[in-house]
Amino acid sequence: MQPARGSVLIVALLLSAIIALMLGSYLNLNLSSTRLAKRSFHSTAALNLVEAGAEEAVWSFNRVTAGHNDGWTDWNTDGTSAWKKLSGFDFGANTSGWTKVYVTSTNPPARTNPKVVALASVNPPDGPPVTRMIEVVLRRRSYFSNGLVAKDRIVFSGANASVDSWNSDPDGDPATPPVDYSAEVRRDQGSVASMNVANTAMLVNQADIWGYVYTGGSQPQVGSNGSIRGADTPEDVRIDANRITTDFNAALPAVAAPADGITIANIGSTLGTAGLATRWRCAAINLSGNQTLTIRGDVTLILTATSGMNAISVTGNAGIIVPAGSTFTVYTEGNVRIAGNGIGNANIQPRTLQFWGTHPTAGGQEMQIAGNGALRTVVYAPNASVTINGNGNVLGSVVANDITLVGNAAFHYDESLANSGEDTPYGITKWRELSTAESRAAYAEVFAGW
Repeated sequence: MQPARGSVLIVALLLSAIIALMLGSYLNLNLSSTRLAKRSFHSTAALNLVEAGAEEAVWSFNRVTAGHNDGWTDWNTDGTSAWKKLSGFDFGANTSGWTKVYVTSTNPPARTNPKVVALASVNPPDGPPVTRMIEVVLRRRSYFSNGLVAKDRIVFSGANASVDSWNSDPDGDPATPPVDYSAEVRRDQGSVASMNVANTAMLVNQADIWGYVYTGGSQPQVGSNGSIRGADTPEDVRIDANRITTDFNAALPAVAAPADGITIANIGSTLGTAGLATRWRCAAINLSGNQTLTIRGDVTLILTATSGMNAISVTGNAGIIVPAGSTFTVYTEGNVRIAGNGIGNANIQPRTLQFWGTHPTAGGQEMQIAGNGALRTVVYAPNASVTINGNGNVLGSVVANDITLVGNAAFHYDESLANSGEDTPYGITKWRELSTAESRAAYAEVFAGW
């Protein structure tokens, strides 16, 4: 019995040793997992801090854009760039955090995109700091990021209407001559979008869309001769499902007319002065018979006609002329009815003729605009019912409560309008994390010493 008991004891000792080893390995694994979980938590916390720092910079940019002078008051600045440190973040267990933010330019020139670089650190008491760094490129948002945008619905009523796009400023340099639309520069970015979820929100009907269709929930209604296609669509496909999205949504904020301007009782045959920027206030424009209104220089006109009244009425053979080199911007709450010879814009770029509808209530404003041969314009009237009449080319962008295209117009979206924001809020256009020593080295001096 003694040898048997000895054998049992040896086996028990061996099992105890094995269990002890296993427990040691398990405890070591558990400790490693705990350390890894803590590092992961701290890394996520650092990412939250670094993004909060970038958001602080975006807020400051947009605070200034909104007309306030306190956007950069609590930042350090050298007149061009700005920097700021946010500290005192407590994550418990004696773990603190901070984030530093650097802005390349607080007042960037037009059509330039400022950068925001943020560095964050979470500092645990029992290990090295966990840092994250991001670089963000900002760009002013545009009201005209798509060709045709409606809160409610878009209707193509012509039998041969079409939509496509081109870029009047492909190099992004306003000093170079703009590029006019032609078959050689035609592109497949003619986007048409409605936020309505109803199945009648997008009545493509017999139109040919060379681009994309976005709706708020339902498939677009396409007639037997209509199409939604692009350059990458197979030849035998008439309605390309890859170019249809049914979750479209966009913020279309109301705009307000400028409060200043020289008040005039009536408008004659010309308005403005060649080579000068002028701003005027008047109740309405009424043209009939053979009357014409020619715009001189860069003219902004605030029409004070109220809701339900005609702010612009053009009938008979009358028309409005915007010569090459002049621009015309109109703000109105009232209705716009341009028929007759319509409005002729001799400039290549549609942005030189702008209509801004300021009515505060959806459906409370009507805009009916006809072009003489080719209508080059941008319309932003998020609460207006807009009707575009024409059998020629319609170039630019339209944002409205609802849009109807009458006739066999060929609508050409100018892609350069996506970069046309001048006094609009900033948004993030590029975001990347700087995780390597090489990528962080470019900003080493920026974050040193503070």
